[in-house]
Amino acid sequence: MKKFAILVLAVTVAALAGAAFAAAAPRATPIKFAAKMTPAAEVPPQTWKNPGASGSFTGDITGNKMKWTLKFAGLTGPTTAVNVNLGAAGTSGPVVVRLCGVVCPAEGTSTLSKALLNDLRAHKLYVNVRTKKNPNGEIRGQLSAG
Repeated sequence: MKKFAILVLAVTVAALAGAAFAAAAPRATPIKFAAKMTPAAEVPPQTWKNPGASGSFTGDITGNKMKWTLKFAGLTGPTTAVNVNLGAAGTSGPVVVRLCGVVCPAEGTSTLSKALLNDLRAHKLYVNVRTKKNPNGEIRGQLSAG
């Protein structure tokens, strides 16, 4: 019986020590990223010329969770979609993360796969804001981590 009590005590102490260590362990440092969105960065170029549009996209990633903030001004009309696309600067690519549509919040949370995190580090992701007059994109910005 004494051996059993000692074993239970040892397991309890080990579990409490592990819990205390986990609570004291530092959290992962978020990856900060940003993009300045302009009409000049659009590929292909705007259908409806609007050089006055602008925007910014900022956020941080902890683990695979991306918390972001989106701002834009001077668009030809309401957004039809805002997405993160895969593609290097000067190229267009497929949508990989849908951020919002016609009703576009200023902030949100999305999930990124490990492959997309690697693409972010390699500067292969961009944010694209679409409108009815510019269905391929009105403003765009290449995401950069740092």
